[in-house]
Amino acid sequence: MKTKMLHYTDGGLKNVWLQNGFEIRKTPHGKGVAIHDIDGLTQAICGALTGKSGPLTGLEFRYIRNGGMLLSQNSLAALMGVDAQTVARWEKHGRLPKWADKMIRLLFMAHADGDQAISLVMARISAVERLINQKIVVREVRNKGWRSDLVDAGKALA
Repeated sequence: MKTKMLHYTDGGLKNVWLQNGFEIRKTPHGKGVAIHDIDGLTQAICGALTGKSGPLTGLEFRYIRNGGMLLSQNSLAALMGVDAQTVARWEKHGRLPKWADKMIRLLFMAHADGDQAISLVMARISAVERLINQKIVVREVRNKGWRSDLVDAGKALA
């Protein structure tokens, strides 16, 4: 029996095909795809991208940053010593300097291998970015006065 492969286009990638590890399911809205181990799949794709011989495209660079390392453009920019607009340009236009191509590969491989120093730096940069982007939301509670909450930017308060 011939197995049908799935063209996997998550994150805009166009050259990824899944041989197995997924199920096609019927949903009330039509056919849907269930991936068995999405985190493992993402790491495997990033591993393949870091090992490819040619230069990374902007989409591949973004996939490694976002999916593989869970970093924002700001966080990666801080690690690389550039501004976030530079990272955005690389991802949009796909013209990465050779050093940036090599650095994202090295950062991902160290992160994936559990390098403590790299993991700590990445976690610290992400934490600082979250703190910088927090909002103070203040509301008046009837007969109790004012109450405040720190909320990450982009999240609604319940």
